[in-house]
Amino acid sequence: MNLQSALRYSHTLLNNVIANGDTVVDATMGNGNDTLFLAICVGPTGHVLAFDVQQQALKATQTQLVLTGLAKRVQLIHDGHENIERYLKPETEIAAAIFNLGYLPGSDKQVITHGPTTIIALKACLKHLRKGGIVALVVYYGHPGGEAEKDAVLDAVKALDQHQFQVLQYGFINQIHQPPFLLAVQKR
Repeated sequence: MNLQSALRYSHTLLNNVIANGDTVVDATMGNGNDTLFLAICVGPTGHVLAFDVQQQALKATQTQLVLTGLAKRVQLIHDGHENIERYLKPETEIAAAIFNLGYLPGSDKQVITHGPTTIIALKACLKHLRKGGIVALVVYYGHPGGEAEKDAVLDAVKALDQHQFQVLQYGFINQIHQPPFLLAVQKR
């Protein structure tokens, strides 16, 4: 058995906390791979809210969902993840959320996630996260602007109260080219 990549390990962790009927968030839908994974995890009675600022991401994700028959479980939202709070009722609990920070592969590399908006989105997810739930952030930072976001997000999760949250950092440290790493925040 090989060690899992940061993205793969995020799915392993989330799969253990998401159940049929849950509500979850894909804060950065991209090409829809995480959205599809989450739609499978929540089952036919669950709900996925998937966010992206790029129309290209919504189209790619919609195609995947239609081809797999999972479109009814997912609400595609053409908006920045910093606006997650607008789409969740105050009483809504989420089981999990996932972020892939950086840019959409195969698109304009100047359209990236940013520390301030990511932290707003993270705080919204943590506010709605149920006990035992996990917010997974896969941090890609090998691009212009990536280091600043990485540092801001690390500072934010390090400052979380250890009595309310536990934070895991997972990643390979002997690889070149700034390999992505995972931050997993679990509510106690």
